[in-house]
Amino acid sequence: MNTTPATGPAVQRNPWPALWALVIGFFMILVDTTIVSVANPAIKAALDPGTNNLDNVIWVTSAYLLAYAVPLLITGRLGDRFGPKNIYLIGLAVFTLASLGCGLSPTLGTLIAMRAVQGLGASMMTPQTMAVITRTFPPNRRGAAMGLWGSTSGVAMLVGPLAGGLLVDGLGWEWIFFVNLPVGIIAFVMAWILVPKLETHPHRFDVVGVFLSAIALFLIVFGLQEAEHYDWGVIWGPISVPVLIGAGVVVLGVFVWQQFRTRSEALVPMELFRSRNFSAASVGVAAVGFTAASMALPLMFFLQLARGLTPTESALILIPMAVCVGVLSPLVGRLQDRVDARWLLVPGMLLVSGSLVWYALVMNMDVPIWALLLPSALMGIGQSGMWGPMAATATRSLTPRQAGAGSGVYNTMRTVGSVVGSAAIAAVMQGRLEANLPGLDDAANGIGGGTLPEQIAEPFSTAMAQATLLPAAVILVGVAASLFMRDPKPKQDERSTRSVEEQAPQLG
Repeated sequence: MNTTPATGPAVQRNPWPALWALVIGFFMILVDTTIVSVANPAIKAALDPGTNNLDNVIWVTSAYLLAYAVPLLITGRLGDRFGPKNIYLIGLAVFTLASLGCGLSPTLGTLIAMRAVQGLGASMMTPQTMAVITRTFPPNRRGAAMGLWGSTSGVAMLVGPLAGGLLVDGLGWEWIFFVNLPVGIIAFVMAWILVPKLETHPHRFDVVGVFLSAIALFLIVFGLQEAEHYDWGVIWGPISVPVLIGAGVVVLGVFVWQQFRTRSEALVPMELFRSRNFSAASVGVAAVGFTAASMALPLMFFLQLARGLTPTESALILIPMAVCVGVLSPLVGRLQDRVDARWLLVPGMLLVSGSLVWYALVMNMDVPIWALLLPSALMGIGQSGMWGPMAATATRSLTPRQAGAGSGVYNTMRTVGSVVGSAAIAAVMQGRLEANLPGLDDAANGIGGGTLPEQIAEPFSTAMAQATLLPAAVILVGVAASLFMRDPKPKQDERSTRSVEEQAPQLG
């Protein structure tokens, strides 16, 4: 294969400045997600106040995640073909401009459409970050880089909810999107200056695969999220919710079959899954993505609508989680280069599941608000052992040529989990609401604004608590997947280790 030479060998450069530049954009994506989870009740009150259906406003998240997930399989290849730096900068520009469109949206439909454009931009950025880590850090030192990646998640979890609460309370929900404009400009300039031009590889693009995967995901997500709205029955004519979801599963099966049959470059290179660790990490990160996308939604609606907290006060509940992730992730990053990843992943995910069960047990009208800080801290401790070790395990055995495709598949699995999680939690929340509040659909007043009346708040709280058990159960799939991993025990290259250690900043 012909390749375009890089501007300089990646191994001779200090990889940390480039990673820090990319992390700013990655941070913006994560902050945007956490900000929206806190702002959902305010967005519903502003743009959809007259209905009792929570599915409508959750499409603000699902549309973003759906548009994020589908292109990931090809945007990683685009980075291989045209350079991670170029694709990252284009995605960052799209994301930033779409943020402006989100803030200016006059209707819920317009906001959902602009969030989809945001998702497209994010899908171009994310694979490039992991590809740069894979191609510039030696395998035995990627743990430290992934530690920075994991600590970025922790800081975003802290900044996002707090910034979202303050912005919604002080300026309005629109400003959770306007804040991306200055951050996006700074991130663009830094990436332009600091990220190197890496070697490129020619690729063919599987258009049929993109088409099939997009249809499959849309049918499954739409069917899950709108199931309660149509009472799991007829949507239109002969098309019902089960038929729609079933059709999505069938198309997904056709997609997998087509990937095996593709003789040119498949959208999902099946040889990646010959790696036991990559396969297990891909399943695990899908479960983690499901949980991450779904766990905060019932809690935020409970805190703001049932308990009457402001968005800022609701965000403060998440501070212990964010602080624990931010402090512990760099330490875990150093540790994961020395120990079997399973010793970090399994306890971490079990703690997250336990924290969600804890939340479900105490989400009622009598619990003191301070008591909700305790499961938040437990969740942060658990999350610090999830993200970095999972990503490092998945990418450790990838070759430079597989970096773009591998990071694209890995991030697609994470985001597909998030899409399904967002849709599934919407269906479960709505189903639990209708079970605990019979006749909700026929009520004259919507539940979009203000604190709920006392006679409604208690069953509403019960419904949100029951919904929280869904992500608590799904993350156990990640625990099971992690048990199938093997410790790769890479050989130590003393010279490359010493070189990177001399260049690496202190993360603690």
